[in-house]
Amino acid sequence: MERSKIYEDFFSAKSLFITGFLIMPALLFNPITKHRVILFIFFFLLAWLSGKKPNILLTLSVITGIIFFNLLIPYGRVLFSIGPFKITSGALEAGIHRAATFEALVMLSKVFIRQDLKLPGAFGKLLGDSLFIFSALTSRKYHITGKNLICEIDNLMLELSGKEICVPSLQERKTKPAGHLILAVVVLISWLVLSLNG
Repeated sequence: MERSKIYEDFFSAKSLFITGFLIMPALLFNPITKHRVILFIFFFLLAWLSGKKPNILLTLSVITGIIFFNLLIPYGRVLFSIGPFKITSGALEAGIHRAATFEALVMLSKVFIRQDLKLPGAFGKLLGDSLFIFSALTSRKYHITGKNLICEIDNLMLELSGKEICVPSLQERKTKPAGHLILAVVVLISWLVLSLNG
């Protein structure tokens, strides 16, 4: 059975949402950079296991970009220099810290926010519709090559604006007993990382 099929059959959207909500403080309240890197890798693995197929190249590009822009404001001990450009310990750790946090949150959303999530009230419906549209956009086969970036983004926006995205009425699934156990283990592992020694 495909990973995505198991993911959809074992867990309800509400159970996943609650699990993600319980895990998020274990990431955001963890001040140690290497622990956030561990959680990012863990969430990346969870995204892969759920059949989401994270884009490794895009993920590495975003991480590299965040680290690079943090290095532009050097502070701390100088590790080495590339011409006038100094790589400092403080800026490098801050870049890794922020990059790991950002990408961990991205992976967290991929796993624990599903398009069939139904929340009560008008705000809940708006959030559910937005999540479905986001899922539809991120699952598109359209690729931006970068040869003519502005033109390609403009074409993509025009293409999307010309089509009405219809949010279907999806049947709500229930979490299986084994699914509850798996989610509990995932929450436990996430919080155990917080308790590790620095």
